[in-house]
Amino acid sequence: MSLSTATVPTDMGMMKSPLRRGVVIAIPAIALLVAMGLSTHFVRIGASSGGAVAFSPETFGKTEFPKIQAEVVRKAVDAPVFAKAVMADKDKAASQYGVPGNIGPEISVKFTGTAGTPVSGVYPVTVPGLPDDIHVRVQTGPAINGTDLRDATGTVTFGQFTNQIDYQNAGAALNKEMKTQVLSKIDTKNLAGKNVTVVGVFQLINPKNWLVTPVQVGTP
Repeated sequence: MSLSTATVPTDMGMMKSPLRRGVVIAIPAIALLVAMGLSTHFVRIGASSGGAVAFSPETFGKTEFPKIQAEVVRKAVDAPVFAKAVMADKDKAASQYGVPGNIGPEISVKFTGTAGTPVSGVYPVTVPGLPDDIHVRVQTGPAINGTDLRDATGTVTFGQFTNQIDYQNAGAALNKEMKTQVLSKIDTKNLAGKNVTVVGVFQLINPKNWLVTPVQVGTP
């Protein structure tokens, strides 16, 4: 009895061709994905290329000031409490109550006191419960100096902006918006001798000298 032997095809071309077609199809697809990735870019605040809207200080101030105001109010420590802590241990008080800043930590604080005679729109305020050698002053304009509002919460950072100019303009925009939303509602020229309630922020450099930028100011 003879056994028949099946012939196995030796030409593997037909078996390989589907694989080759898959490779040919995959290469253009991969190239397309790479090209898409290379053409994609991310835009920070202030970037104007690729159709992104350029940084608007006015819009930034209106949008961000209420958020910063709310956070300063939330974090504000009573002035006598902070005074006691900072005179005992400046570094410990800064760590407990402050947010890291460029030169010194930013301290959110609240107090009620009597406004004195202003100098260039800056009022000294006598606050009950503070040592006599701690001097509290409050900016009321027309010029609001510094970047305390920008730096108060630690949520506005240089990395969010395309350049130093936009970063500086962000600070100025917050100061301007604070004047619109807060200081415009009180008679800043006639506070001397009156009780004022203030919530604000200052940069801790000299623990005996607080220059406060307000986010809330109240008078009787």
